[in-house]
Amino acid sequence: MDTSPFHVDELAAQRNAAVEGKGAAIRSQMPEQHRDFFQSLRYLLLSTVGADGWPGATMLSGEPGFVLAPDERRLCLSYPEASGDPVIEGFSLGQEIGLLGIDLANRRRNRANGRICVLEKNGVELAVRQSFGNCPKYIQRREARPLAREPAAIEWLSGLDQPARALIAAADTLFVASRSRSGIGAQGGADMSHRGGQPGFVRLDGDELWIPDFSGNRYFNTLGNLLGEPRAALLLVDFDSGDLLQLQGVAEIDWSADAARGFAGAERLWRFKVCRGWRRRAALPLLWTFIDQAPSTAQTGCWPTVA
Repeated sequence: MDTSPFHVDELAAQRNAAVEGKGAAIRSQMPEQHRDFFQSLRYLLLSTVGADGWPGATMLSGEPGFVLAPDERRLCLSYPEASGDPVIEGFSLGQEIGLLGIDLANRRRNRANGRICVLEKNGVELAVRQSFGNCPKYIQRREARPLAREPAAIEWLSGLDQPARALIAAADTLFVASRSRSGIGAQGGADMSHRGGQPGFVRLDGDELWIPDFSGNRYFNTLGNLLGEPRAALLLVDFDSGDLLQLQGVAEIDWSADAARGFAGAERLWRFKVCRGWRRRAALPLLWTFIDQAPSTAQTGCWPTVA
């Protein structure tokens, strides 16, 4: 019987990268320290798979305790009833969910995925299928404190406008929502992942984003998903204004040896072609203070130096 925690596309991505992901830390339930961590958070990154098959990416926030872990196989999330977030408004029973619990202030992060088993007016319960921790690489430290904001109406985008381009060009952090292809088996599902680098680590070419892939935990959850299902979503946070930029598009990985040549720290590149998206101004009721850059980030490059 196959006991690997990886699905076939993740294993294929590992072969493409000539690495072997051990996967011993991937569990079918949450250890106590992960449960405590999720319950301590003020914000949570979340990915979904919509009824149309497209991944969606968003960030929830609340006072510590808005995420609860009543036992090792359940996570309960609370959120405002009228959030205006298409990702949340599309929640349904049985829907695949990927979670990234991250505390930027101390670079700790844990991931989980599963399905919605209880759906209420302003909350969901998730039946956890996988739970695992991640290393602190490429996480820029930021402290968050509550700040009341008045969210604006959603702005729909068919491509990248100037404010979106400016946010991407200055970003040192982004989040990626991906999903395994249909029929992949019990190891599949939705996933939410972090990417970080120097400001300017993402290159813009029209409505395409070129993103370097640095050395990580060797699981290849994101790139494995993208091999089988290239539809993905990106989330970018404006840490000054509380704006959220939520994009959906199609990804393609360049595994060639020359792909990332000259880009310090990069092992390969992947391209994200924007198909649609939306902006939610002042959506996040948090004020962020930058602390410092990750030591691993300092060892990476940015596109202007490549040019």
